[in-house]
Amino acid sequence: MIDFFLDAFGSQITRRALVGGLLAATMTSLIGTWVVIRGLAFFGDAMAHGVLPGIALAAVWGFDLTLGAAASAIVMVFGINLVHRTTKLSDDTGIGLLFVGMLALGVVIISRPNSFAGDLNGFLFGDVLGVRRGELVLGSIALIVTVIGVIVGHRAFLALSIDADKAATLGLRPGLAHVAMLFLLSLTVVSSFRVVGTLLVFGFLVAPPATAVLLVRRVPVVMGVAVVFGWLAVVVGLAISYHASTAASATVAGIAVAQFFVVLIASEVVRSLSGRRRHELRASVGDTGVPAVRA
Repeated sequence: MIDFFLDAFGSQITRRALVGGLLAATMTSLIGTWVVIRGLAFFGDAMAHGVLPGIALAAVWGFDLTLGAAASAIVMVFGINLVHRTTKLSDDTGIGLLFVGMLALGVVIISRPNSFAGDLNGFLFGDVLGVRRGELVLGSIALIVTVIGVIVGHRAFLALSIDADKAATLGLRPGLAHVAMLFLLSLTVVSSFRVVGTLLVFGFLVAPPATAVLLVRRVPVVMGVAVVFGWLAVVVGLAISYHASTAASATVAGIAVAQFFVVLIASEVVRSLSGRRRHELRASVGDTGVPAVRA
C-alpha cells in the first residue's frame, strides 16, 4: 500500500501537483464551509463557471489567465449586487442571470478561434499535473489571505449566517461581511481553477465541507475536518489517477464527492443500528422499567 503512493509521487511533476492540490483543497474547504452553511452553493457554482469568459479573453489576447479570471469574478460580484440593489428580484435570479450569461459568453469566445479548442479541456477541467511554480506561489498567497480573512471575519460571518438583522444590531456590519465573504470565495475560485478547472472547483468548494457537516457541528471543527477530507481526496485521487491513467483533476474531484456519499451511507447505517439498539433496550426493560423476563 505504501508503494502505491510512493510510486505515484516519485516524480517532480506529481509532487508539484500534490502541493498545488493541497493548497487548493485547503482554500476551498475553508471558504466552502461558509458556502455550505449559508446555502451559497448556487452562487459558488455560478462563480466557478462565471470566470470562463475572462479566462478565454485573457488567452485570446495573451494576458495572464489568472487576471482574466479575476476580472470575470469582479464582474460577477458587481452584477449580482447590482440586480439585488436595483430590483426586487431575489438573489437567485441575479445569480442565475449572470451564471448563464457569463458561461454563454465564455463558450462563444472559446468556440471562435480555431487554435483555442485545444485549451478548452484545461480551462474546464484543470490540469493539476501542469501546475507551475508561479501558480504555487499564487496559491500560497491566496491561502494566507483566506486564512486571515476567515479568522478575522469569523464572528461576523457566523452572525450573518444566523441572522443578518441581529448581526446589524450587534454592529457587525452584515453588508460588509457579505462582500468580504464573496471576495474570499472569488479569490478561492480564481486561484484554484488552474488546478481543478472551472467546472470541478465547485465540487471541491462543496464536497469536503458537506462531508464534514455530516460528522461535526462547530464551524472551526467543520473547517478542520473539511480540510482533512480535501487533502485525502487530493492524495488518493492523484495516486489513483497515476496508476489508472485517468484525468487527474476529475479523479480528485470525484473522490471528494464519493467521500460525501460514503460518509452519508455510513452515518445512516450507524444511526439505524443505534435506533434499533435503543428500541431493543426499551423492549427488554418493559413499561415498568424492570428488565423483562423471557420464558
